[in-house]
Amino acid sequence: MPSPPRSPAPPQRHRPPRRVPRPPERPVRSVRPPRRPRWAMRAVTTLSVVVLASAGIGHAVVASLDAGIARVDAFKDMKNRPRAGHGMNLLLVGTDGRDKISEQDRRAYRLGGQPCHCTDTMMIVHISEDRERASVVSLPRDSYAEMPAHIDMNSGQRHGPHPVRLNAAYAEGGPQLTIRTVENMTHVKIDHYLEVDFTSFMKTVDVLGGVKVCTPTPLKDTYTGLDLGPGIHTLLGGQALQYVRSRHLDGASDLGRMKRQQRFLAALLEKTTSSGVLLNPMRFRDVTRAVLGSVRADEGFGTDELLDLGRAMREFSPSSSEFATVPIGQLNYEVKGIGSTLKWDPARADELFRSLRDDKPLAGERPRRDPAHTPVPVEVAPDTVRVQVANGSGTVGLGKRVDAALAATGFATTRLPVTAPAHVARTVISYDPRWDRSARSLAAALPGSELRAVPGQGPLLKVTAGTDLTDVRKVRKVRFEDPARPEQTVVRGNEVVC
Repeated sequence: MPSPPRSPAPPQRHRPPRRVPRPPERPVRSVRPPRRPRWAMRAVTTLSVVVLASAGIGHAVVASLDAGIARVDAFKDMKNRPRAGHGMNLLLVGTDGRDKISEQDRRAYRLGGQPCHCTDTMMIVHISEDRERASVVSLPRDSYAEMPAHIDMNSGQRHGPHPVRLNAAYAEGGPQLTIRTVENMTHVKIDHYLEVDFTSFMKTVDVLGGVKVCTPTPLKDTYTGLDLGPGIHTLLGGQALQYVRSRHLDGASDLGRMKRQQRFLAALLEKTTSSGVLLNPMRFRDVTRAVLGSVRADEGFGTDELLDLGRAMREFSPSSSEFATVPIGQLNYEVKGIGSTLKWDPARADELFRSLRDDKPLAGERPRRDPAHTPVPVEVAPDTVRVQVANGSGTVGLGKRVDAALAATGFATTRLPVTAPAHVARTVISYDPRWDRSARSLAAALPGSELRAVPGQGPLLKVTAGTDLTDVRKVRKVRFEDPARPEQTVVRGNEVVC
């Protein structure tokens, strides 16, 4: 623009005439605000690079993922909510998404029938404020719940407060009513909502190359088609879905299934943090695309939150995670018009959720156990398994020490060990096939032993201690968990992975 007119100046000595600037060739635009100094821009850029580099994730990568997430207004017009605590609480909901799965996979993984507008799984995931701990609390879908007043999203009918099973909240009012019901029951404020279906679950497991799980007992469910023998297995997407959905394996039903879901999450976390996914932006992108490609999240769960979780998970390990199920006070609690429900233990449940609100470990500060010394779960109570010990090693006194070690872990030994007719290098467990479950429970206490079926032997199991068992510290402790009432304890991830 031409220079504005100036006030008359006092006479000065002759100078060369000042060159007047040429008028601009482009149309004049509105005046822009002053730009930031270049040093400030460089500082901001440098800080961003440092932060993103420390996360191992590029902002552009995460931003592109954020744009592909399906959104739901999960917190619209919500009032009288619990007071916010420390850390971040995410409500993770698993839904039935079989309508998105190919016909071939539906047949292969027993996903027939009509898809339901319902929740299959519900968990509160708490990330501590220091981002060093993840606490996962499973909420049984058959929990007795008091649903708040609401308008049924299907019929448009207004309902007052009434008792239901917890998973009915989603069917009647979707994510909003689910969050309101969970907050009313737990007094934990939910910060974010994430809804995962069958498809995203299977894709996530496949892109990670499978997840390793282990079982000391056979797992066979004719409803889902799951069929795993004792041992360690690497499950791909479809088989992993069978594993976390199976609830007809024993008398524990949904409670037992939640235990397996927690074990699988711990194994999934171990695979994610140990495989370099979080240190490689492209791997992170591929995995996250698989997760987020068919999920729904609240509108506030965006790029910054994904980056925050990525940074936190870089420091995670299975021992950084802990898992619990809401303590149950009464199984098969009958409610008129609803049927059988699970009623929470009010005192113990309140203690559990208070730990979440106060951002404290669920089990308090306790020494971390070495998985090698963690009791192995078995399918038969050891005090019902009768055992006769024979010394086949040639080492004097070994039979007596093995008998005492097995008795200490709960087995009903004869307390009268004998000498085997011949020396053996490997410990042998002889058993009648009719007592095969008892034999597997005993084998869990004697790692590396050989199971040898002897038809007609009867209920007494025989252990011939070989030279591989001269150190009786190899005898593992075992624990029996009643399928009808699973232990409601807090476990760390490193205590349940293979």
